[in-house]
Formats: sequence, structure tokens, C-alpha cells
Amino acid sequence: MAMNVGAAEGGDDEVISTINTTPLVDIMLVLLIIFLITIPVVTTSIPVQLPKERNEIRETKPENIVISVDMNGRIYWNELQIQSTAALIDRLKKIAVLNPQPEVQIRGDGGAKYDGVGRVIYACQRAGIAKVGFITEPPVRGG
Repeated sequence: MAMNVGAAEGGDDEVISTINTTPLVDIMLVLLIIFLITIPVVTTSIPVQLPKERNEIRETKPENIVISVDMNGRIYWNELQIQSTAALIDRLKKIAVLNPQPEVQIRGDGGAKYDGVGRVIYACQRAGIAKVGFITEPPVRGG
């Protein structure tokens, strides 16, 4: 008499080929909880007050003076090139005595060195101009 230890004579001898994913899901959930707990501890930052972007409509008044500085550091009064900082100071002193004093608006080229814009600010300070503004290009939307 032979003894049959395996499956019964009429039984199926199929191999189960599916992977048991329950332990993998358990490990994934445990790791997710660990990351959710530890990440806020790692990301600490110093509290600072960042400037807010404002979109203001610029009113151009005829009495405003627009001084431009190009990439090479040349200074322009509206569209007239100014030869030196001393000449700029002389022109600014003439308008500094007006009442109300016009606003000086500086347009600096993005590729210009700070020296050119600094000379214009220095000239405005020396002439006694009270209000100096900068004309900038608005930021790209959605960027």
C-alpha cells in the first residue's frame, strides 16, 4: 500500500501566483505616517516679513521729470543727454525751488551698473529734491 501525502487524487495541483500586497501596503502607510511626523520638524525657517507686490497705476504728470540711465551709464533728462553730474545738479537746483516741487522719476536700464543710477540719486540729494521715484517694468504674469 502506497501512502499519498500530497493532494488528494481528484485535487488540483495549481500554484498560487498572485503576490500578497497587504504587507507592502502596511509598510507604505507606516512610512507615510513617519514622513508626515518628521518633515515639519526638519523644515524650520526664520520668520521674515517679505515685501508685497503692488500694482499701481502710474500717473504721468507734465511737471514730472524723467531721468534715464542707459546701459553705458549716460544720463538723459527726458530725451536730452546730460554731459556731467554737475550739469545735472544745476538743472535739478532750478526745479527744486518750484512750489509744488515736481517728482523726479528715474528709469535705469536693467543692464546698467549701479554707478549711473547712484550719480542721479546723489545729484537729486545735492539739489534738494524731496521726492524721487523709480520706474520699473511690472513682473510677468503667472511667472
